[in-house]
Amino acid sequence: MDRGLLPSLILFILADLVTSSHPPEQSQATLQHDYCVLGAGPAGLQMGHFLSKSQRDYIILERNAGPGSFFNRYPRHRKLISINKIHTGRHNREFNLRHDWNSLLSDRADLLFQRVSSEFYPPADAYPHYLSMFVRELGLKVRYGVDVGRIRAANQSYILTDQRSTDYRCSVLLVATGLWVPHEVPFVGADLVEGYESISTNPDDYKNQAVLILGKGNSAFETAQSILGSASFVHMASRSPVRLAWQTHYVGDLRAVNNELIDTYQLKSLNGMVETRLESIAIARRKDSGRNRRREKKLYVMLQKFLDEPGGWNRSDVSPEQLPAHHIDNFSMRKPYDRVIRCLGFRFNFSIFDRSACPPNSPNTRGRLPQLTPWWEGPDTPGLFVLGTAAHSRDYRKSAGGFIHGFRYTVRAVHRLLERRHHSVPWPSTRLTLTQLHSWILKRVGEASGPYQMFEVLGDVILLRGAEVLYVEEFPLQALPQFSSLSGHEVSGHGLIVLVMQYGKKKIDFLGSGRAVTDWTKAWRSNFLHPVLYFYETLPTEKEMRLRPHGWPLPRPKAVHHMVEDFLTEWDRPVSHVQPLRRFLEHCVQTDLRDFYAETCFRLALTRRTPPLSCRHGYLQQRGLPRRSNMLPQHFPSIPLTPAAEDMAGTDIAAEASSYRIQAEASMTSGLKLEL
Repeated sequence: MDRGLLPSLILFILADLVTSSHPPEQSQATLQHDYCVLGAGPAGLQMGHFLSKSQRDYIILERNAGPGSFFNRYPRHRKLISINKIHTGRHNREFNLRHDWNSLLSDRADLLFQRVSSEFYPPADAYPHYLSMFVRELGLKVRYGVDVGRIRAANQSYILTDQRSTDYRCSVLLVATGLWVPHEVPFVGADLVEGYESISTNPDDYKNQAVLILGKGNSAFETAQSILGSASFVHMASRSPVRLAWQTHYVGDLRAVNNELIDTYQLKSLNGMVETRLESIAIARRKDSGRNRRREKKLYVMLQKFLDEPGGWNRSDVSPEQLPAHHIDNFSMRKPYDRVIRCLGFRFNFSIFDRSACPPNSPNTRGRLPQLTPWWEGPDTPGLFVLGTAAHSRDYRKSAGGFIHGFRYTVRAVHRLLERRHHSVPWPSTRLTLTQLHSWILKRVGEASGPYQMFEVLGDVILLRGAEVLYVEEFPLQALPQFSSLSGHEVSGHGLIVLVMQYGKKKIDFLGSGRAVTDWTKAWRSNFLHPVLYFYETLPTEKEMRLRPHGWPLPRPKAVHHMVEDFLTEWDRPVSHVQPLRRFLEHCVQTDLRDFYAETCFRLALTRRTPPLSCRHGYLQQRGLPRRSNMLPQHFPSIPLTPAAEDMAGTDIAAEASSYRIQAEASMTSGLKLEL
């Protein structure tokens, strides 16, 4: 053997041994878990808490070095518009969550966002700090630096491949990546436009500049507000007129904290807003003449219909004849702009999904979000759920599912569904006697935060079972036809009641004198958020759900009851709220639900074969309430029981079906007159 080849041969053998002992990354063993959560933002960490609490096998994968990385950059001007209301005057944790829009749900009473910020509109930098605290104190299993670039389905599971070619296999995939891909509308000259994701946030960089902002959402107005004092003028353009959150009741519309430009527009102080389809415009440069010749090229807004040669004209030097002002004397955007900024929001990242695992685009969000089932699962990808902001397609422009104070409850609903499906754990419920139902409903409408924030999306389902009821909290309303299979609870022949929080559907002047309804007999006309109860004898079908009246969260029921809107949102007034609710429940269950003192129950026990239900559950079981001298006298009931009810003596309470019915037509049928 040639001695010169020997060293080369030795090196080749050593290299082969090293390669054998350290196989390439693509041949590493696949890491397997029951649940994979993709993204360590607020939705992913919220699901991580529930999975950890249930002691499930899970892993949270995050491509960045810490949780909540979106908030390290957005919003660009570093001020959140999510309310951080600390001082409510109440010590009820559930009630306080109605006005805490940043905290995640946990069993820790002190693990709230107020520990990192006390500002009503807190700084954005505080949120990653809060999420880090949430991970640390709850011991969540998060793996950072894992950038998943491909997701595919295989053998009833999902395989996620990261940048190191490491595979993660899981039976259930929970996608909580949020929305971070900038949304762009294709039009000629789009390459001359700056993006919200990269613009300067220093107001001095806009001094004496004319600025056109594409978009009229919160990011657009946030940008406009930061430069109002520096720019010479600011114009805003979008397809639709500006929508104000205090008018639409949708938190994603323009919030008052960002709307200073509207004042300057309406008071005619240079700034303005126009409506136009962005696809119908073009952006072009044109050199200024005369004394402005030394300045940079200006940007002009063009209209496609005035371009003689679409696609062939020179965007760097348009002629005066091509400018809209040459054709339209009073064209709104005839002046040139120094900068055009795109602020059109964000979209879901579909690119990481293989065809076998990719959910379809949602038609009602113009392709920005994935289409999902009513329980936030891909329609053709069983076991793949979308959480958080990306799951907003189910309630887009209707409720708060795209925001932390809303999706923390939808994430909990998904977890409850998973517990039922994979671990045979039924949906959490509370068993009550029929006499407790009235008080329990009043408690829920007065403090529950889930139905309050996710109005018309999550509701409480009350299963009637004779003298008992099963109270199921925060079930997705659009999944009601699949209630039994998703929750693990059967509906009996006594029917069910669904409690929903909803707004009125009539368009009104929301600051006018007649904006609120105070008469409980006209509760069905309530305009602001208020509780509505729907009574069904059987579960609504999928067809009935599809054909429900426009604007209604549920199909027409057997009976409906609106609790009149309340200025304090407490719904605890005896005449306006408590008594009409009791009469409606009595109509549904065909039973007297009034409460009686022990003295009255004693008299009724001596004179009636079947005393009222509250007496049988109270006084006759040695739990009667004595009437004190300082209380108002308890009147003896004036409505006698029917002969049929008298004959029911000795029957089992659970099988009772008293024919008693209170005449309260306004509370029983008013909701059927809902104006649309």
